[in-house]
Amino acid sequence: MPDAPERPGKSSAPVADTAPSPGPASNGPASTNPEGGTPPRPSGHKRAKPEVYRRRRLYVAVVAAVVLAFFVGAVAWYQSQMGGSGGASVVVTVTPGSSMGTITAALVRQHVVDSSLAFRVYLTLHGTPAVQPGAYLLRRDESFGDVRATLAAGPNVSSVTVLPGFTISEVATQVGQISGHDPAHFLSLANSGTLRSPYEPGGSTNLDGLVGTGTYLVVPGESDETLLGDMIDRFNTLADSVGLTTQAAALGETPYQAITVASIVQKEGVYQKNLGKVARVIYNRLSHGTPLQMDSTVLYSEHRDGGRVTSADLALNTPYNTYLHTGLTPTPICFPNKASLQAALAPTPGPWLYFVVVSRDGTEAFSSTFAGQQANERLAQSRGVG
Repeated sequence: MPDAPERPGKSSAPVADTAPSPGPASNGPASTNPEGGTPPRPSGHKRAKPEVYRRRRLYVAVVAAVVLAFFVGAVAWYQSQMGGSGGASVVVTVTPGSSMGTITAALVRQHVVDSSLAFRVYLTLHGTPAVQPGAYLLRRDESFGDVRATLAAGPNVSSVTVLPGFTISEVATQVGQISGHDPAHFLSLANSGTLRSPYEPGGSTNLDGLVGTGTYLVVPGESDETLLGDMIDRFNTLADSVGLTTQAAALGETPYQAITVASIVQKEGVYQKNLGKVARVIYNRLSHGTPLQMDSTVLYSEHRDGGRVTSADLALNTPYNTYLHTGLTPTPICFPNKASLQAALAPTPGPWLYFVVVSRDGTEAFSSTFAGQQANERLAQSRGVG
């Protein structure tokens, strides 16, 4: 007979559920049934996920803060290195072929800029100018913008070179080549007696022989008074270095007389090897009461620098014609250099009264007799000198 149908709610054996319950998920432990249902979840999973996010956010925040602090610090450092209104004036000289690195190093040495790195960064951002060789007037701790503008504009410092053998008139011509300076004004100032040398005798306003040789830098706006004062000061320094006053006294000469001798030595000797003997000839002639008979003194009275002296020149009756008058000239005839000044203060011992150039390299021959002088003159002529 057929089996009787099962009754609802009754079962002869338990039957497992094969589908998930449509109701809400249980808050209790998940089923451990290996054949189905929700897989096991690690304990505490829902608490770990927010903690990881918090750690990540904290890490990002710290990194961002460090980067921001570095950036702010770098900007502050960069701005602190850019300089300001500037301090004392300095002159920076750029030699031909100098790289920007070399120029920047010079700017740091002169304290125009504090940091070569910051200045290079500035030039990278604003453009590196082509810097011409020459001298530039700048200021210490000057702004980067002003430094760059000055370098880009080209040299703004001029120069005057006073050569040994020059006169104050020739220096005035040199000064007149600088923009804003007039040669007539400079010469008038030099001859006015406004600026005087301590070695200049009373009543004299002639600065020939009393200006130091060498190169002088002339900054924008510099006055003739300042420039001339610097030239006088340089000679004073030279005079002190060679013991002018003491050494001249040992020779029985005044400092001004010794400078006058040195100026003639400068013109007549020219080369180092001749100077000491030329000085001795001058002193020997002075002690004998013999006219110096120096062509250079005659040329000075004619405002000439070199050239042949004619019989007409020798007949000129001026205080500087040492063919007509004995003794020293009233003033020095040029600016002597250190070697000529030292030769005048320590002449080479010897009996010589004459000298003449006998070689194209400037070598001079010395003699103590007129006959010896004539022989040396013939030697010079045979060599095509003179």
